[in-house]
Amino acid sequence: DKLAMARKRLQAVSYLRTSSASNVGADKDSDKRQRAAIAAHAKAAGIEIVEEFYDDAVKGADMVETRPGFAAMMQRLLSNGVRTIVVETASRFARDIVVQETGYAMLKSRGITLIAADKPDAFLDDGPTATMIRQILGVVSQFEKAMLVSKLKGARDRKSAEKGHRIEGRKPLAETKPEAVAKAKQLH
Repeated sequence: DKLAMARKRLQAVSYLRTSSASNVGADKDSDKRQRAAIAAHAKAAGIEIVEEFYDDAVKGADMVETRPGFAAMMQRLLSNGVRTIVVETASRFARDIVVQETGYAMLKSRGITLIAADKPDAFLDDGPTATMIRQILGVVSQFEKAMLVSKLKGARDRKSAEKGHRIEGRKPLAETKPEAVAKAKQLH
């Protein structure tokens, strides 16, 4: 019977995180991709997502306790009996091995289960091998992020060294409103 099956479904909340403000918004796909992965895993595993929490423009190296969306999620979890969080990947939870492991330990100490949709067993098995693999994957994620930041900085530096290429900060009025600049020059 469907009602009995619905009662047996595990309830969980979803947690999304996007580190860059430039990846936040209706025209971006970070949150859509995360939601789709979480929904697909939840459906396959018979999990009911009852609420979503989202930290936008929050770095994966920021301690979980300092994230506004994470703090709101913790209040909700500790107040109503839901004790499971589903994230797209472990890197959406944290991009720093210390943050990952301390955050995971804090959740575990409060009886909260963390599930990564791409590797559902990553945070469920506490055996030595599973712990080592989770930690190695966390270090790899931290390394990948550091390499990406380094590559992007190099590209920005190269681009800004080229004459006439503006890549950061506000664009000058001559670029955004050339007609206003022309009128000001005319009036001057």
